[in-house]
Amino acid sequence: MNDFSLITTQLKALADPVRLQIIDMLSCMDLCACSLLEGLSITQPTLSHHMKILINSQLVTSSKRGTWVYYSINQEQIDHLFSMIDNLRKPKINCSCYQHVCACTQEHKQTKQEQIMENHI
Repeated sequence: MNDFSLITTQLKALADPVRLQIIDMLSCMDLCACSLLEGLSITQPTLSHHMKILINSQLVTSSKRGTWVYYSINQEQIDHLFSMIDNLRKPKINCSCYQHVCACTQEHKQTKQEQIMENHI
């Protein structure tokens, strides 16, 4: 899965108020399903559905502790998601736009790439 596919999956996972609330609850500590259910107005099968989406998007991890499954935020993936979003708005040397420029913008392309190189030095 390339970065854009993963980011799309993660953004879709976050585009739900219940899943955002789950992420918010997990930001404080690892929680078991019982604790999550106490803070949410949903059924256990609905929680399982939301947790499956969050785990498949790699935003949340699960670990078995005795007979309980605990969920936690995958901070590395959250950081990566925010980094990728931040990078989307910044000019890049290898930006895909440079592959699709016509002759009238070649000079602008060269100037922009030079500016980017100067900022990276």
